[in-house]
Amino acid sequence: MASSNPCIEKIFLNARTHSAWIDKPVTDETLRELYDALRWGPTSANASPARFVFIRSAKAKERLRPSLPPGNLEKTMKAPVTVIVAYDLQFHQKLPKLFPHNPTMRDLFVANPALVEVTARRNSSLQGAYLMLAARALGLDCGPMSGFDNAKLDEEFFGAGKDCEGCEQEFFPAGHVKSNFLCNLGYGDPSKLLPRGPRLEFNEACTMM
Repeated sequence: MASSNPCIEKIFLNARTHSAWIDKPVTDETLRELYDALRWGPTSANASPARFVFIRSAKAKERLRPSLPPGNLEKTMKAPVTVIVAYDLQFHQKLPKLFPHNPTMRDLFVANPALVEVTARRNSSLQGAYLMLAARALGLDCGPMSGFDNAKLDEEFFGAGKDCEGCEQEFFPAGHVKSNFLCNLGYGDPSKLLPRGPRLEFNEACTMM
């Protein structure tokens, strides 16, 4: 694979999904820079429903353990950072700030709970993808995964009465936030990579009309 565009090379062609990590920490400054980049990716009505929990400490990782199956346990526990990519079911309460040119947009969601759910899930998925692209642009490697028990994780991290020891800001209100997927971040060990899987060709996945 080759491209004349170095950004395409770095973010797509040369980047791999990693499950093993070298012993190199991810700094707080890098995580802040990561978010400062991904937040500019587009979402419906600029709603920005994704919420991110950057899990770094051994104590916080232990809280993840019960929701992980055996196949995803070791790579997650050893990753420098595991991000819970979640979505806020009260995201529309911030629309007066985020979408000020249409002050009635919040009322549209208040009147339609089903629209809240589908909008939050779809757009938090988009924002999770932006997180991965920004991470790769910053030189980090990613290991996204959906193989975990969402209900257990949500109860542990977003349930009523759960504390947020070590959090840098007020934690999310109980019951408003649900997990979408996890993404391990760090500096991958290239010696542990499996052969790259194939992808569909243009004519197998695309059409022009």
